[in-house]
Amino acid sequence: MNSIWFKKDLSLADFNGLGQATMGEHIGIAFTEVGSNFLKATMTVDHRTIQPYGLLHGGASCVLAETLGSVASAKIIDPDKYICVGLEINANHVRSARKGLVTGIALPLHIGSSTHVWDIKIYDEREKLVCVSRLTVAILKKPQQPLN
Repeated sequence: MNSIWFKKDLSLADFNGLGQATMGEHIGIAFTEVGSNFLKATMTVDHRTIQPYGLLHGGASCVLAETLGSVASAKIIDPDKYICVGLEINANHVRSARKGLVTGIALPLHIGSSTHVWDIKIYDEREKLVCVSRLTVAILKKPQQPLN
């Protein structure tokens, strides 16, 4: 299968340091695998990611999903010409998680010139589906001035 990535020899090393001082770093998202058409990351279910009942917070699942899809889109586009931003996300939380790691896997449903659509599935350590999410990302021409 042909690679979807802008940099054809993309590896996990290309993700080192990515997301420093962001929500993803705050809740412990770690990229774990990159394939020719997918990206995987993990997140620990702990005090940063649970809701008051001790279950994985749906918002934390959405952060994992949006981080995966947005970063994947950023690795598809030419970073000298474009930026990408989340446009819409939805999530169905189908099973709870109380502890351990959850793993998200992002696969493209559509890679267009102005939008990307991602299917992101999140699994617990038993490989049971916890959440299924769809993310739409807008691809925008890079502004002449930095965004502040």
